[in-house]
Amino acid sequence: MIDLSENIYNQTVGRDEPKLKLWRSAGLMLTYKCNAACEFCYYCCSPEKDGLMAVDTAVESYKGLKRLAGDSGASASSAGAKIHLTGGEPFLYFERLCEILEAFEKENLGGVDLIETNGFWAIQTATENKDNNSHREHRGHREKQIEFIKDRLQRLDELGMNRLKISCDPFHQEYVESEPVRLLAQVAKEVLGEHRVMVRWEKYLDEPAASLTAEAAKNKRYIDAMNDYPARFTGRAANNLAELKKNKTVEQLQKENCSGAFLGAKGVHIDAFGNVFSGLCSGIIIGNVNNPGAPGLEKIWRQFDPRETDLVSTLFKSGPVGLLDEAVKSGYKPKELYAGKCHLCTDVRQFLLEKGLHKDIIGPRDCYQ
Repeated sequence: MIDLSENIYNQTVGRDEPKLKLWRSAGLMLTYKCNAACEFCYYCCSPEKDGLMAVDTAVESYKGLKRLAGDSGASASSAGAKIHLTGGEPFLYFERLCEILEAFEKENLGGVDLIETNGFWAIQTATENKDNNSHREHRGHREKQIEFIKDRLQRLDELGMNRLKISCDPFHQEYVESEPVRLLAQVAKEVLGEHRVMVRWEKYLDEPAASLTAEAAKNKRYIDAMNDYPARFTGRAANNLAELKKNKTVEQLQKENCSGAFLGAKGVHIDAFGNVFSGLCSGIIIGNVNNPGAPGLEKIWRQFDPRETDLVSTLFKSGPVGLLDEAVKSGYKPKELYAGKCHLCTDVRQFLLEKGLHKDIIGPRDCYQ
């Protein structure tokens, strides 16, 4: 495990000043492609997006994280490197998912802490016949469906998956039927054990959201869901959802910088193209593990000084309000109200992206509208 003093930022600050934390976790985003296009998605995933993580990218990312944080040990709660596989929807590329796990096993890296899914794939098997209406045929199909789910879960279990995380909320339920998600959760608990299955959120699994078409009713549901489980207004969430929750002026956001977000991030996300994002700050590239002569994740951490990185330095010192001078000079028109600093940041970055500014930091385009 690397010592905090090996980071160039940490070497220059006082003993009692906040340090850049070690990255102990990494979310590997297999793809931006998803069967859904949820309103709250931090990464703007959708059926139209693409990208597929190479096995080598996943392996080198895990190796780099282990060099940073050490081994996690036998228990899920022990400290050390933790990897989770996400997207997009990783089950769109189930074989690649398994190839990555097999490579981790071959390299003696260990398993993964969790794999995320919205459960869409549990709705049918390759042998489903939608014209079957008899009770016997329906029962036969359900049995095949359960076996299909079991087969996949058992394969992932054998390849080192510690936990399965199932996304379930009103946003996902606009795209994914509740019945297959409920069946997946039930079968997963039988195969893996209840303690290894997470449903986010159980409340909506027990009481699925009804289908709505009226915009006013849908917006009310969004507000209720965000009141229950607050959203971060980045990615697609900075569009309609942020508009529903906007309540702060630029002046009120003036003193909110992002130093704590960068220094306190306990991990990173790495997308299908190798771009590294700090914590949940989607669309702000702080390195790339695939660049020619890429230094590796641990060296990206060593060399990361948020005071010196283009655009990040402004966010670190002044927060998103600090981005406004350049944006306004380029034609950006500030909104009267924002839902918070992340909304302001994402809105300004979207504008700067369209202007072709800060190309090395703001991206990739898949991460935006």
